Amino acid sequence: LRSYLRDESSRLRRLRRFYEKVQTLHQDPKASVDNPLLAFSLIKRLHSDWPNVIYSDEATRNTQALHAGLREVEQELPGAEDLDGAARALMRLQDVYALSVKGLANGLFQRAGHPPLYSPGRRVPLSADDCFHVGKVAYDTGDYYHSIAWLEEAVSLFRLSYGSWNLEDRSSLEDALDHLAFSYFMAGNISHALSLSREFLRYDPSNQRVSRNVAKYKKLLEMGTGTRMPCPPHIAVPPYTLLGSLSPQPAPELLLHLSCSYETNSSPYLLLQPAKKEMVWIQPYVALYHDFITDAEAEIIKGLAGPWLQRSVVASGEKQQKAEYRISKSAWLKDTADPVVRALERRIAAVTGLDLRPPYAEYLQVVNYGLGGHYEPHFDHATSTKSPLYRMKSGNRIATVMIYLSAVEAGGSTAFIYANFSVPVVKNAALFWWNLRRNGNGDGDTLHAGCPVLAGDKWVANKWIHEHGQEFRRPCSADPQD
Repeated sequence: LRSYLRDESSRLRRLRRFYEKVQTLHQDPKASVDNPLLAFSLIKRLHSDWPNVIYSDEATRNTQALHAGLREVEQELPGAEDLDGAARALMRLQDVYALSVKGLANGLFQRAGHPPLYSPGRRVPLSADDCFHVGKVAYDTGDYYHSIAWLEEAVSLFRLSYGSWNLEDRSSLEDALDHLAFSYFMAGNISHALSLSREFLRYDPSNQRVSRNVAKYKKLLEMGTGTRMPCPPHIAVPPYTLLGSLSPQPAPELLLHLSCSYETNSSPYLLLQPAKKEMVWIQPYVALYHDFITDAEAEIIKGLAGPWLQRSVVASGEKQQKAEYRISKSAWLKDTADPVVRALERRIAAVTGLDLRPPYAEYLQVVNYGLGGHYEPHFDHATSTKSPLYRMKSGNRIATVMIYLSAVEAGGSTAFIYANFSVPVVKNAALFWWNLRRNGNGDGDTLHAGCPVLAGDKWVANKWIHEHGQEFRRPCSADPQD
């Protein structure tokens, strides 16, 4: 585009010089006819110079070069699925963090009446067309709760700039009014739908479809239908809404058992450099190991996984499939992929005291959560014997180690739903918890979620360890209920 603008600017400068020359020669029309030299110049311009300007080969070449440049990068550009996914991400952030739509449109991340959850270095407001597209994505799926909020903002912004046209805009005030009116109609507020439709007709009085809608809304109101706005439809706001940004304080009696310590875990591997362990919670047992990896190791792992990242899948019965409740990309790394991965596996084995040799543990899973990336509440262990996890024939997932490979500016916490606490992203730290009780049953308190990333790029590496092979490393208790 920069190259096209440069070439077109040169062409337009030459065109302006031609125009100024013509303007000078035409200052005295009578002289142009009387003087044979001027008359010749005039005839030549009208016969050949003027068509050359209109049908400029240079203009065509510049446009062709622009199109060719687009074709070169077209495969790498975002598609419709990416754009709609980004719109849904904004709505997810709006719900989970209770953000104001008007605030988001102004580049602010805050709840009404609260300080901002995140203050970007450069505030980037959304245009009317941007808000329209988010509302349209909701509208197309019948989600009128969100479509009303975003289309209201689009209408408000379009009204402020009505009459001006932006090259990048694909929608208009009329489009926004049309979609907003129908959203209100579907939500039950017919009087407001009528008002918006009448406003639409002021700009496009010949539109027969909207005229019929106006007649229909008037008739419904005369019949006494839709005179008030019903309650908004139920929104399935994830149960980790507040946990995503707040971490409740533990009860005083729990604080007595929470501590920080240097741990060797009776491992020679940790004698010279003990693990920095922070006990986060007792039930479920959750510990955070600070400075578990170095910046250089994190970058190597991200670099190894980058080329192999694909949309993450979830277990669904005996199959695995993509799901809207898990938005991320992931890749799997064998311990033979790089010495760094092998060293990381040894470190995990030393800290946990568990056996990670095949088939007792899965490969390292590297996950990238991008715009609004999240993972709704789930268990890491299988809750059905039909789960694909059992194909490894090494039992259920006894424990999880999750390593934070990056920092994020806001959001992205790991929230434990039933236990009512969350762990923020701590760069280079490793989060550890037991998924199974000592009796082999799943621990229901480990239900957890990856809260949406509000700002930043979240990378984690997961190591899932299975129960077979751990019989003497984590023996069962004398109490069958334990």
